[in-house]
Amino acid sequence: MSQAIGRTALAYARVWHHVDASDRVLGKLAERIATVLMGKHKPIYDPSVDCGDYVVVSNARKVKVTGKKAQQIVYRHHTMYPGGLKEIPYKQMMEKKPDEIIRQAVSGMLPKNKLRDRRLERLRIFEDEDIGVFRHNIVRRWEDGNLQTAHVGPKTE
Repeated sequence: MSQAIGRTALAYARVWHHVDASDRVLGKLAERIATVLMGKHKPIYDPSVDCGDYVVVSNARKVKVTGKKAQQIVYRHHTMYPGGLKEIPYKQMMEKKPDEIIRQAVSGMLPKNKLRDRRLERLRIFEDEDIGVFRHNIVRRWEDGNLQTAHVGPKTE
């Protein structure tokens, strides 16, 4: 039996999480994703160590915003040419790139440091139900914000 206590390789092992974004509020969803990407849900969390997990999001097109945010949110980026500030309203962004809406919300909730890009690389976002080959990696699923272990075989109740 192993006598190692605390920060072992098993404690730092990365787990794949799956979340269905259907009818979920964008801000609360992004907050939960950022927490898992940082590793704050683990007892070994350290702000200077990248110990977070992978997150796979499906149904990004069905995410919701509250209030008048659908009319008010504007996404801005610059082309680096003079006068190159581009503005895209939320509704147009939802039609073209719904995955970018979730990615930018999560990015805004991660710490602004050198680990931010590495953490965002572990976020996979899909517009619809099909998550491709990543479905074989899923160990945990989120139902209403709660973490649950994924069932490998048929459900027994």
